[in-house]
Amino acid sequence: LRGPVYICDSAYTKTEILNMEETVLKALKYQITIPSAHAFLVRYLKAAHADKKMVQLSCYFLDGTLQSYNLLRYLPSELAAASVLLARRVVGRNSWS
Repeated sequence: LRGPVYICDSAYTKTEILNMEETVLKALKYQITIPSAHAFLVRYLKAAHADKKMVQLSCYFLDGTLQSYNLLRYLPSELAAASVLLARRVVGRNSWS
């Protein structure tokens, strides 16, 4: 925790920072998450009015991105959007509306 103490110009101690972190987490009831590609995919599929086949294809394409180290340079939102785009093309829908 030297970093946060340094950033605060030693205005707060390590213990004070940890206590505040605990207070924030309790206030949020530990309901924290990061924006994953799957979270974006769910939102995009809902917006696309996706049928079961499109959902399955999109999930398949997105899962495939986990096997490629080269794709880590893309944002989770971009990977999800690309998965939906590919699925739309496979099922014969227009690319994006």
